[in-house]
Amino acid sequence: MAPSIVQCAAAAALAWLVAKDLLGHGRPFFAPIAVVVCIGVGLGQRFRRVVELVVGVSVGIGVGDLLVSWIGSGAWQLALVVALAMAAAVLLDSGSLIVLQAGSSAVLVATLLPPSGTGGLDRMLDALVGGLLGLAAVALLPASPSALATRHATGMFGALADALRRIAEAIDKSDSALAAEALGAVRGTQTSVEEFRQALETSREIATISPLHRHRRTRLEGYEKAAVPLDHALRNARVLARRATVALDGSSPLPPWLPGALRELADATLLLREELATGASPEKSSLAILSVASRQGAERWGFSADVMIAQLRSIIVDLLQATGTEREEAVAALPSLDFPATADVPPDEEGAADVKAPSGEGDSTGAALRPGEKHLAGANVTPMS
Repeated sequence: MAPSIVQCAAAAALAWLVAKDLLGHGRPFFAPIAVVVCIGVGLGQRFRRVVELVVGVSVGIGVGDLLVSWIGSGAWQLALVVALAMAAAVLLDSGSLIVLQAGSSAVLVATLLPPSGTGGLDRMLDALVGGLLGLAAVALLPASPSALATRHATGMFGALADALRRIAEAIDKSDSALAAEALGAVRGTQTSVEEFRQALETSREIATISPLHRHRRTRLEGYEKAAVPLDHALRNARVLARRATVALDGSSPLPPWLPGALRELADATLLLREELATGASPEKSSLAILSVASRQGAERWGFSADVMIAQLRSIIVDLLQATGTEREEAVAALPSLDFPATADVPPDEEGAADVKAPSGEGDSTGAALRPGEKHLAGANVTPMS
């Protein structure tokens, strides 16, 4: 958070000086407020925030000036001004910042500004000055976009590798409780996924507007390719962990090579993390993932084992796509399996099927989802022959 705090502090002070000394506004408190709203301490969408801020202030002040000069000030007048300003903002755009700024600006007009004069125009100019200086602070006092993306991606890669290792340990020890722990851990990764998406968006913003970091845009391409496949891999790891708890509870036979394959895939995941962090081409990690794919057996082990193998294959495809490999090429790298074309999978305890058997081109969906999550095309089972 330190870069955003420094940017807010420096730009807020500068916005006050510009609005007060250059524009001659008496108390331009809206200029530094606009800086804080624009930069914030969150990630992403700064361009949109500037636009929403200026539009929201303009709507609120315009509606407020018009009504206050006509109906005067008071409690019921305030309620009417705020309601109409926010309603007008909603009709323009349902963005929350536009609506909130329209309402707060209408309050200022109805309670502090005189019904006439240039107060409304001054507030609009202050908002514009603050927003533009906020963007300037992001450009001239930027955080490193590659470091920001790397920091948030690190946790996702680590969570996936940790889940694979925990599942391998659970299989080695025939302990369903360990598999359940792995499932609980990997279920908590969705917040990290969303934070990584926001960090990647902010990194692209910084690399676009900052002359100091424009050359780093190519460093972000690896993370942009890996973002969605990595999310898919984590979802498939949830399916794998949940099916492991079922298999180990029922003493279902599992292939002896599976724990080793999971550990090797975990190592390949961490290797991919290191290559993306250093900006290297993910060639070594791609070879490591392909090595795991090539050593799978073609024998049948029973329903639960077949589902787990299917999910392992899905994770392999996801990670290959994260290295930049096209999906068709990643699928083709898997050995053929003598699995049935269709299978009926009973829903689990959360009401979502562990996996849906592929059909046709094998582009079905069915990754393990928690309540409220949506299926993602290509996030699931790889085609089998």
